[in-house]
Amino acid sequence: MIKLQKDNYQLPHLELLAKQVVEGTLAGLHKSPFHGYSAEFMEHKIYAPGESTKFIDWKLFGKTDKLYTKKFEDETNLRAHFIIDNSSSMHYPERNGFDINHLNKIQFSVLAAAALMEILKRQRDAIGLSVYSNTYEFYAQEKNNPKHHRLLLQQLETILNTSKRGKTTETYRYLHEIAENIHRRSLIVLFTDLWEVRQNRNELFEALHHLKYNKHQVLLCHVFDHQTEYAFEFQNKATKFVDIEHGNELNIYPDQLKTAYKQAVATYFNQIKESCYQYHIDYLSADINLGFKPVLLPFLHAK
Repeated sequence: MIKLQKDNYQLPHLELLAKQVVEGTLAGLHKSPFHGYSAEFMEHKIYAPGESTKFIDWKLFGKTDKLYTKKFEDETNLRAHFIIDNSSSMHYPERNGFDINHLNKIQFSVLAAAALMEILKRQRDAIGLSVYSNTYEFYAQEKNNPKHHRLLLQQLETILNTSKRGKTTETYRYLHEIAENIHRRSLIVLFTDLWEVRQNRNELFEALHHLKYNKHQVLLCHVFDHQTEYAFEFQNKATKFVDIEHGNELNIYPDQLKTAYKQAVATYFNQIKESCYQYHIDYLSADINLGFKPVLLPFLHAK
């Protein structure tokens, strides 16, 4: 069991943990699962004898009786941009220090992002990062050099070491800003719990659609604690619930709200999934209690 307390938590630990997650999760997979992911067709050219036949357009051959190959832009290099919601709700449940077996939502998201960055770094792919809460906290465009990778890890470390009590957010507002910053076709990976106020939900789904601009591939990692945030599993005793973003308090016996709460949350989660389907966004259910495989493996197999 690895436990890192905040007072002695340093960047090399995050790098080490990311590598451990990668090695433990991806053992036996193809060494370049992203190969060609971002390839974008540019034009045809006449096939020259001796060239690889891999990219011959056989449909065009059937129409013209001539051999043409397809040329691609960025055929082997992926551009990926990670977006992390750093609002107060993502810091639930509260944790003292860093225990890899008992992570809260922001810790889970940071480590998952660091692990994916480690994979991309090995393949010399370009990586960018955006972080938002009630402000657009950090932006770095996609690059693929070691110095840039260290910069991103330092920013992820900052997230882990900074308290976020009372930090509300309007996710849709910052997703629009981020979408405008990413100009070249990229894989966009968003880590968020999507706890938006009801009146912002239509705007949220429109913002997710905006991320598809410029033919981006968008992967939504919906991060949540299934036991408490979905199933509402609490002991049925007088309990004070505190909204960590707005500070509102509610004193109840959990069973009084459990049925209605679960119905409302299930409806909302289904709305998110339906919206992702409508806008051709890949949706990943990321329960922080299930470890990293449910997130990393579908991510790697996405084509």
